[in-house]
Amino acid sequence: MSFFKKLKEKITKQTDSVSEKFKDGLEKTRNSFQNKVNDLVSRYRKVDEDFFEELEEVLISADVGFTTVMELIDELKKEVKRRNIQDPKEVQSVISEKLVEIYNSDEQISELNIQDGRLNVILLVGVNGVGKTTTIGKLAHKMKQEGKSVVLAAGDTFRAGAIEQLEVWGERTGVPVIKQTAGSDPAAVIYDAVHAAKARNADVLICDTAGRLQNKVNLMKELEKVKRVIEREVPEAPHEVLLALDATTGQNAMAQAKEFSKATNVTGIALTKLDGTAKGGIVLAIRNELHIPVKLVGLGEKVDDLQEFDPESYVYGLFSDLVEKADD
Repeated sequence: MSFFKKLKEKITKQTDSVSEKFKDGLEKTRNSFQNKVNDLVSRYRKVDEDFFEELEEVLISADVGFTTVMELIDELKKEVKRRNIQDPKEVQSVISEKLVEIYNSDEQISELNIQDGRLNVILLVGVNGVGKTTTIGKLAHKMKQEGKSVVLAAGDTFRAGAIEQLEVWGERTGVPVIKQTAGSDPAAVIYDAVHAAKARNADVLICDTAGRLQNKVNLMKELEKVKRVIEREVPEAPHEVLLALDATTGQNAMAQAKEFSKATNVTGIALTKLDGTAKGGIVLAIRNELHIPVKLVGLGEKVDDLQEFDPESYVYGLFSDLVEKADD
């Protein structure tokens, strides 16, 4: 049974719309990537070295990342030889299978570390302009839809309008926002928020932070102070440190991830604006080269378009046309 057929069976059994959201959100990437792959397989009668060289270029153009592409091509060559595949069209199913394997290649967990019976603290970090505050608002909505009580902390006291922006999301989602005046000590805001969340017996506290990569040393010291306050008030917290990255910036997002992961213990990536890029392969580059799981992806502008990352739904989003045509 082909991987496409197996994937079709799984998608068909799903009772929610997750796979459809990935399909819609990855439309730009799919149209670019799939058209190039279709063109490639239509021009070759057999799978040879020239075919793989062109496939390398297609994958690199999708921002899969050079190192990841080289590993993927090596794996594809071995699998094609093992299965004695001659028809280039059959390689497409193997590509999708290997993409899922790359994402699931180690023990890093893609699910958010949210547990019942405790105050779960989530810290959002990242540079300005990547959609960090919007991600916080959408995450608050998602948590509320799952029946959890949520509190937001306006820890970005530096950027003009950051507190007000978070308040708008608080009103929109019906979630309280703990704030102080602009320019206040972020650690003091987070301290107040932790105690407010405890007093409300909240399930989740989501903390915004300032995004100033150009002032990196001060920012990282500020983050360390915020983390110390959280650790002191809630043992083993923060339970998640999510780095917000803009998928449309491609390899620049990789550079940001490297810098932040050096300076703070990033536990996962919140990849925003994945629907706005034709280079959605950045998901795999981050996962395989930085060993940081992508935990959340932004697949649109609607409040419910923030989704927990699922490798198979992602691959379905890239190859949905072929998956849906898989033999019954």
